[in-house]
Amino acid sequence: MNEIVMLSAAQLVAGFRQRTLSPVEVMCAVLDRITKLDPVVNAFCALDEEGAMSAAGEAERRWMRDEPCGPLDGVPVSVKDLVAVAGLPTRQGSRTASPDRESADAPAVARLRRAGAIPFGKTTTSEFGNKIVTDCPLTGATRNPWDTRLSPGGSSGGSAVAVALGMGPLSLATDGGGSIRIPACWSGVVGFKPTFALVPAGSAASWTALSTLGPITRTVRDAALMLDAMTCANSDWLPGTGRPSGYSSGLDDGVAGLRIAWRAAPDGVSVAPDIAERVGRAVDTFGMLGATVIQTDVAPMVDYYGDGRIHSVQWSVFFAQRVRHMEAADRTLLDPDLTALADVGARIDTATFVDALLARHALGVSMETFFEHYDLLVTPTFHCGPPPVPGLPGHLRNAPLLTAWCNQAGVPAISVPCGFAGDVPTGLQIIGRRGSDALVLRAARAYELARGDFPAPQGDLPLPGDTEIAP
Repeated sequence: MNEIVMLSAAQLVAGFRQRTLSPVEVMCAVLDRITKLDPVVNAFCALDEEGAMSAAGEAERRWMRDEPCGPLDGVPVSVKDLVAVAGLPTRQGSRTASPDRESADAPAVARLRRAGAIPFGKTTTSEFGNKIVTDCPLTGATRNPWDTRLSPGGSSGGSAVAVALGMGPLSLATDGGGSIRIPACWSGVVGFKPTFALVPAGSAASWTALSTLGPITRTVRDAALMLDAMTCANSDWLPGTGRPSGYSSGLDDGVAGLRIAWRAAPDGVSVAPDIAERVGRAVDTFGMLGATVIQTDVAPMVDYYGDGRIHSVQWSVFFAQRVRHMEAADRTLLDPDLTALADVGARIDTATFVDALLARHALGVSMETFFEHYDLLVTPTFHCGPPPVPGLPGHLRNAPLLTAWCNQAGVPAISVPCGFAGDVPTGLQIIGRRGSDALVLRAARAYELARGDFPAPQGDLPLPGDTEIAP
């Protein structure tokens, strides 16, 4: 697909540099795309069209002078509605949140803006990011771009859907247990959860002590470009050279010589056969690219599943703390799923919570030992396909088994599309030790190059008549 809206951020910047594209042209195309498709999928909850077009005009004038302000100058970026963007409200999917506009950007948004990116809108989320589907009383349900009867996953579903459908090439999201990787998996895009705290979150976006900010994009290179902008000083970028820096450097160095551990289905996880087949085929690619692939048990993960309450205890307690100071009238406005989660957390005693924190520490230490023997670990991103809209089935209410442990261990993990399970994409998850973000991105890029371009969903999806989008 050669439409402007389906170009990557790297391709847009190249077009701006060559003056074959303009930031104004691109922003107009993105906003037009949102007008056409968002009524079907409900990926956005707020837009700043006037501010976006003004910023695009400024970027265009800089490019005309050959004076871009940064490596992403003029590139549109959406932001999950858990993260502050100046001039837009941060509602967090909640009817209890203030509708007032933010006076300042969150740190990661400010860094993207300094790199020239244009934050133009907020994407939908479950309330406070509480679950792995994207629906809430404030904004209703967000739909999968491949089949609108299904969920795209969550809680960063709006970001994944926006990127998949060409409603902006980049989105900044959050991941507290899989909230970047799961919707990326089910929407057919790239979702990267960096090492914990690598991307500055600010106090509001990191209140769970598990969530990490990261990119959702259509290509691994774009994810690296976003990470560069959010973690590297402006002095690392040399205007006019096109020279990659930070996480973009060495991205195409391949995986030859790497030791890659492969675990198809850890104990306690039943992976759907078609997903296992697609992921297994993707893993074979690494061997063909020169890596040594070893199928092995992962003892720390076995221990994690043996005590499956590590994540759920912390998650529920954090949400109990989030709502405990609310007035009774505000609590009646909450998503019933969130209320139930908070009620569970309120009944957990201090000793149980501390035990979960100690288990979290032990898991992190064990994974450090594991990665002394292997460079990377690969697994499926999720064990099954997405549920129907709306709601979250009971069998998916526990902590996501293949993703949440990465948040507990603080390690970087990326989901890359590796085919289809039925009519919906599925993903390969690549995991590294803490601080090995560049290596994880490099491996994902090697697989992406070998796989070839991943198809985009059609832009003419009908709205099914089963449920209304509005709450």
